[in-house]
Amino acid sequence: MEDAQSPVRRSHGTITLQDRMRIHRQKPVTIWLTGLSGAGKSTIAFELERQLVAQGHACYVLDGDNVRHGLGSDLGFDQRDRHENIRRVAHVAQLMNDAGLIVVAALISPMHADRAMARDIIGAGSFVETYLSASVATCAGRDPKGLYAKALAGEIPAFTGISAPYETPLDPELAIDTATLTPSESVARIFGYLREHFVALAA
Repeated sequence: MEDAQSPVRRSHGTITLQDRMRIHRQKPVTIWLTGLSGAGKSTIAFELERQLVAQGHACYVLDGDNVRHGLGSDLGFDQRDRHENIRRVAHVAQLMNDAGLIVVAALISPMHADRAMARDIIGAGSFVETYLSASVATCAGRDPKGLYAKALAGEIPAFTGISAPYETPLDPELAIDTATLTPSESVARIFGYLREHFVALAA
């Protein structure tokens, strides 16, 4: 709700979301990938983007590491800054959805409340919470960035899964076990969901 005393008002053009859907020939949606570091979020996000684009869909990945180089470059990793980072990314995703694009957001986003906030900002009908479930042991065994070794050595404070909590999603639209499924198999699961629930993506 807008503040009656504020000089800031929403502006509206004449182009509707339905117009943009016709242009892009798709229904916009945000696939929100959540999971521990090393669970496969970035790998799956960029492979999903590649396959969507190959099929003619306008899609963009908002990767957690990438957005912190600009959009969240002033933020740290304590709970307050993580909340703000997710809020910003969710608003960008909502704007990109409003432009008619498919968004794949890949962020650890460890807290229930923050993921619920993202859903509220983007809109429940356009939000697909996708939990990439891999245990701390599995992710630490991969450790593609060497982060778990540093966290266990005390070099990284508030590291999710080691010294900071990860709240497992209670009722995600999708739960994918990336400890047993390959990235290609994981992407196929997401495609199956999109084809079932977002008819514009049907082959």
